[in-house]
This record gives sequence, C-alpha cells and structure tokens, in this order.
Amino acid sequence: MFSSVAHLARANPFNAPHLQLVHDGLAGPRSSPAGPPGAPRRQYSCEYGSMKFYALCGFGGVLSCGLTHTAVVPLDLVKCRMQVDPQKYKGIFNGFSVTLKEDGVRGLAKGWAPTFIGYSMQGLCKFGFYEVFKVLYSNMLGEENAYLWRTSLYLAASASAEFFADIALAPMEAAKVRIQTQPGYANTLRDAAPKMYKEEGLKAFYKGVAPLWMRQIPYTMMKFACFERTVEALYKFVVPKPRSECSKPEQLVVTFVAGYIAGVFCAIVSHPADSVVSVLNKEKGSSASQVLQRLGFKGVWKGLFARIIMIGTLTALQWFIYDSVKVYFRLPRPPPPEMPESLKKKLGLTQ
Repeated sequence: MFSSVAHLARANPFNAPHLQLVHDGLAGPRSSPAGPPGAPRRQYSCEYGSMKFYALCGFGGVLSCGLTHTAVVPLDLVKCRMQVDPQKYKGIFNGFSVTLKEDGVRGLAKGWAPTFIGYSMQGLCKFGFYEVFKVLYSNMLGEENAYLWRTSLYLAASASAEFFADIALAPMEAAKVRIQTQPGYANTLRDAAPKMYKEEGLKAFYKGVAPLWMRQIPYTMMKFACFERTVEALYKFVVPKPRSECSKPEQLVVTFVAGYIAGVFCAIVSHPADSVVSVLNKEKGSSASQVLQRLGFKGVWKGLFARIIMIGTLTALQWFIYDSVKVYFRLPRPPPPEMPESLKKKLGLTQ
C-alpha cells in the first residue's frame, strides 16, 4: 500500500526532480553546509539554523496555511454558522443547503480575503518561529536532554511560535467571522474593516486574541508534537525501510499520513475554544467567559464533525506543502531523532 500511493506525491507542484535532495549519505564532493546535528551531509541550499533557512521555512508556512485555509472557506463558513446559530444551521449538510438557498454559490466564498491574508501571516509565524524556537530550546537543553525531552521540546517550541502567530492572525479572523456569520454586515474585507474600526476601534480586531490563544496554542502544540512523534513511529513500525532509503515522494506520503492523524487530534482539542471565538466575534460586548457559560458543555461541541473533516485535511495538506517546499528549496530536513551515542554509552546500550 505504501509503495502504491507514493506516486501520488510526485504530482505535487513542488516536486522538481532536478532540485530534489540526493539520498542520505550519497552526496557528492560538492555537498554544501552541514545540516542538523548528526545528519549526513547533503546538497543543501543553506545551513541549518541560518537566516535563509528560517526565511524559507516561513515562506513554506505562508503557502501551507494561506492556500489550505482559503481552499476550505465554504466548510469553515458553514461550521461557523452552525456554532453561532445552531437552530438554523442544524448540521453540515443542512448548513450547506441553507447557505446555498440564501446566498447562492458565491455566498460560500464569503470571507476568503481575510482568510487568505490572516492565515498566510499566521503560517509565516507558526512554521518560521517553530523552527527558530526548536533550535533555540535544543541548544539550551543540550543534545542528550533534547532527545530525552523531545516531546516537551516540540510542545514548548510550537506554543511559543503560536503565541506570536495568533497576534498576526487576530485582526483578519475577526473580520472573517463578521463577514461569514452576520448577514448584511459586509460582503468583503474592504467593507468590513472600516466598519469594525468605526464601531469599536482597534479593540474590534484584537478582542478575540485571548480566545484565539485558547484555541490555537493547544491546537498547534498537538499539531507539531503529534506530527513529529507520529512520523517517528511510522518510520519505526510501519514503513518497511529506513527513511534514508525512502524516495522523496515516499517521504512526502509519510508526511501526509502523519499530518492527517495529527489533524484529527488537533480538531478535538481546539474545538471548544473555536466555538467561543466564533460567537465572540459575532457579538458585541460579550466576554469569553460569558459566551462559554451561555453555550454550555453541549454547545461548545457543535460543528465538531465538520471541523474534524476540515482540520484533518488541512493539517495533512499543510505538512505536505511545507515539507514539499523544503524539498524544492533543498533545505536541511532532519531525520527522525535517534539516541545520541553519548547517551547510549551512559545507559549501557553500546559496548
């Protein structure tokens, strides 16, 4: 099965054969700077942890988040309407039916502009800063502790990155929710932004940042930590050969599968806060605690099925695009972590 789907990865728009990395350990004498600690030398376009590396990782984040979130705007719109008006939008299929009846096909694209801008900025910070903080915290811990505490490392790096990413996302998220959930308020970002500023000032754009942190930080922690450990587990228990022997398309298939698994968990963990954000940005003068109390336990789980489909697919595609960008630009891509030799000696695992 693994080999039968690997060819699908070759069709992705970032698959440029003449730019693909050479197999692990097979780089010729023209190999450029060393990659991650412990990784074989390859034909990299830049050094691991360099400014160029972080900049291109950020660019990969822009593409992965901006494109994927914009692609699922119709599903996101229905999900938001289910959360803020569950009596009218009673389910995902009913929600699409009602929306099409009221707004037509064009209505399903409402909010695409703030979605694209907001999530592109979020992706830039999320993926770019994740790489920055992962390197920073790894250096602080040291090689042995970075391996032993790698899950905590992924959690800390992703939480730190998402803190800044949500500040970048908040204004566009607020505008998007207004456009999608308030009929007659505004149809475009150009109409919504001035109206929001006139009514509430800058507060209108940032009053949802705290609920965003509540939603996005747990989501991102799960997204990165679950993905990293799932990739490690897939290569250890599922893939029939070491990563160094897998082709780049085969590696991208593993990336997609691990991304989807991580996405399902992400959706479940972050859904209650997502419900609060949707209602909060629709209503004036409400606080997150008031909205949470009013929705109750059952109310915060409305639209979960739609969100699982959306976030599972989104997360898988985001990791696929992000890893493809790394391949295209020949960035260092660390292999699954292995126990350092020094630690093996301390634990008596080597002669």
